[in-house]
Amino acid sequence: MAKVNFTVGRVNGHSCPAGKSQAFIWDSGTSGLGLRATAAGRLSYVFQGKLNGATVRVTIGSPKDWGIDDAREEARRLQRLIDASKDPRLEAAEQRAAHEARKAEARRKDVIVSEAWHDYLEGHKSRWSERHYRDHVNLAQAGGASKKRGKGLTVAGPLAALMTLRLSDLSAQRVADWLEAEAQVRRTGAEQSYRKLRAFVRWCADRFDYAGLIPADVYTARIVRDVVPRPKAKNDCLQREQLFSWFAAVRQLGNPVASTYLQALLLTGARREEMTGLRWDDVDFQWRSMRIADKVETETGRVIPLTPYLASLLLELKRINNTPPNVRQMRKLKANDKTWQPSPWVFWSARAASGRLVEPRDAHDRAQLAAGLPHVSLHGLRRSFGTLAEWVEVPVGVVAQIQGHKPSALAEKHYRRRPLDLLRKWHDTIEAWILEEADIDFKPEQSQRGPQVSA
Repeated sequence: MAKVNFTVGRVNGHSCPAGKSQAFIWDSGTSGLGLRATAAGRLSYVFQGKLNGATVRVTIGSPKDWGIDDAREEARRLQRLIDASKDPRLEAAEQRAAHEARKAEARRKDVIVSEAWHDYLEGHKSRWSERHYRDHVNLAQAGGASKKRGKGLTVAGPLAALMTLRLSDLSAQRVADWLEAEAQVRRTGAEQSYRKLRAFVRWCADRFDYAGLIPADVYTARIVRDVVPRPKAKNDCLQREQLFSWFAAVRQLGNPVASTYLQALLLTGARREEMTGLRWDDVDFQWRSMRIADKVETETGRVIPLTPYLASLLLELKRINNTPPNVRQMRKLKANDKTWQPSPWVFWSARAASGRLVEPRDAHDRAQLAAGLPHVSLHGLRRSFGTLAEWVEVPVGVVAQIQGHKPSALAEKHYRRRPLDLLRKWHDTIEAWILEEADIDFKPEQSQRGPQVSA
């Protein structure tokens, strides 16, 4: 291997002979330093040495970027590595990896809350109910967009003020200041937002992309806990004397789906999402039962009685659901390349993307306003069922099992397994009393006959 003393003229004049892919010249002043020329005309300094009997070749760089003295110094450094039994290629790879890791860490530290929040929502969307997902979206919305209903612009959600911060800037002091400001304007929204933020921070701590960015005490620090709004116990509930007005207004709603849904909430004490998620396959008219989703029995749900009056309402809904559209509607569906089929949802909605009822509060608010009643929330109807059941002295455990409350007493947890027919006996009694107070003339034989249970 002939060697020459590298000079600017020799370096710039080196080229690859015709018929070859590359050609080398080697520096006589520095061990292992060479200059490679390719058939394409590219020049680059290289270092070549022996490590454990094997040839090691490393590209240093182009003469445009490296002076001769710099290339010689780099070649000496690489030779020292080989003398220390270190592979220069591995060192270069480790340096590249360390550099990329530093860049990734810098990018990771620049992640803002809204980016991680979006990943959090997308990761849980399939496991959350539609309303729960929308609650998270609304709490973090920036506001300022035109309202879909009514005039004006939307208001920023309670969490919007935190969305533009970097995750690493989400300190306990910032959260405490935010909570204190929000609690002055919307106390309930601030308390709900704090709980959702707390779950989000826990999720981030378990994610590689976000782990370690948020201080550990961001929601546990005393300055935060001291300003968390304390939720007040709600007591909205229909009274016995209000049943007549409530039923009269709800039954006069123009929408039979919303009307039946609201009555079903009151007559079963179910949670709002449990009832909106009811499918026709879950309703057994022959044996008068319904299987509804349950927050305790998450996998199997819970089976509750289908009382006679509610069964008659659902039968009417099923008749409407199974009735094909008229000729004009059929033509419209065909023009849009759509076909008609009955909805699988008991409480369906043609407007909702999910195909089922999503927001029944408007209908309930209209009914209460028409009846002149004080406001009762949809959850208040669940509370009303449990309260009104005491008028007929139904065992507390029966009401709790129908409503899907987690057993609290030892006996309830381990020694009470009430069959459906026993629940049905008491549930029919509750419904009959409520209908009597509402002055609704209904006889059980008006519904499809099922198992007969004595009162």
